[in-house]
Amino acid sequence: MPRLDGTRWFASYSNSDSLSYNTQGGNGDGPYGIQPIASFWAHQTYPFNSEVGSVGTGDYESLERFLPPANLVPPQYLGAGSNPSEKVDSVWDYHTYISYEQYLLPYGAPKDVRDFGLKAQLVNYDQYRALMEGFSAHMWEWYTGSIIWKTQNPWTALRGQMYDYYLDPNACLYGLRTGSEPLHVMYNPVDSMVMITNNLFEVKRDLMLVVDAYDMAGKKTNLTQVFVEVNPSLSKKYLSIKGAIRRLAREKGLFLSLQLQDLQKQPVSSNIYWLPDAQGMYSGLQSLGKASLQITTKRTAKDQLTVTLTNPATAPVAFFNRLALVNPQTQKRILPVFYSDNYVSVLPGERKTVVLDYPPTAGAVAPVVSVEGWNVVKQLLPVAK
Repeated sequence: MPRLDGTRWFASYSNSDSLSYNTQGGNGDGPYGIQPIASFWAHQTYPFNSEVGSVGTGDYESLERFLPPANLVPPQYLGAGSNPSEKVDSVWDYHTYISYEQYLLPYGAPKDVRDFGLKAQLVNYDQYRALMEGFSAHMWEWYTGSIIWKTQNPWTALRGQMYDYYLDPNACLYGLRTGSEPLHVMYNPVDSMVMITNNLFEVKRDLMLVVDAYDMAGKKTNLTQVFVEVNPSLSKKYLSIKGAIRRLAREKGLFLSLQLQDLQKQPVSSNIYWLPDAQGMYSGLQSLGKASLQITTKRTAKDQLTVTLTNPATAPVAFFNRLALVNPQTQKRILPVFYSDNYVSVLPGERKTVVLDYPPTAGAVAPVVSVEGWNVVKQLLPVAK
């Protein structure tokens, strides 16, 4: 390339010395597989990591598009002492499946492939949020930047991706989106510190940091509410909530809500974690009561609509809701659709609005909106004009 076109800067590969060499840490890439959440925060890789990623299997609707019915069999974890540690269908193996190892088991062993796909999304979201938060937490201390490998496969593969070959996104994309907020409030699972990252170029003042814990019934415990400011291009620790987390999460785990609010009490950064019990299990999620979301839809343009989710104040957290635009005749997802957010959790008394953009097809049947969550029964709603 340099010989044929000397006007362009050229790097021969992603972690070549010309792209990412650093005298204080060399260069390199990876890891690419699943990791303990804490390792993203506690384990240092390369100053500029030019390729880093994790798992990325889609949900059931994605899997059934290209896996034959006879091969829609979820992987079975056999234990760390087994070789191999996981029993995987041969077709999954052909499609370069990356193992989730033992990381689905705290949610309960998958009952079938649909259950596997749902629990994989919880892990997907957590993996990529933690990846970006861990890098941001050590900004300029360990890291100058990173590049995600990768967003999509060029074929129907199961290897690390954020949307499948058919452009259907999975939860990796939205975990990454949350963890990559320019102004972001986050929880360090290693030392239980609440931190704020400011990746902008200006001081952010007059922000209210609100930290709340919710139990499985939706009862809120406020842990702190304090004004903060954060300098530009900086990650800063604010307070430890270790004692409160240990006490409140001991039996069933909890939901941890972090918010930064402006002077009008409007959120400028929101982050909801689901934390395990004292044994590292998500026992509370396995017995979480049903939430009845109030859902409204509205068309705002020919190619855009909004979906508003409202959770009653007396309800439990409406957890991990997957929105989709669906053909009412085939019950299949319309693709592609671009969501401002997805896999959304709604706190008691909270309202969230998601914007959907999609290219309409002339003469096509009017789509409906599908909303289904961990503890929210699937609803199909027409789009109001």
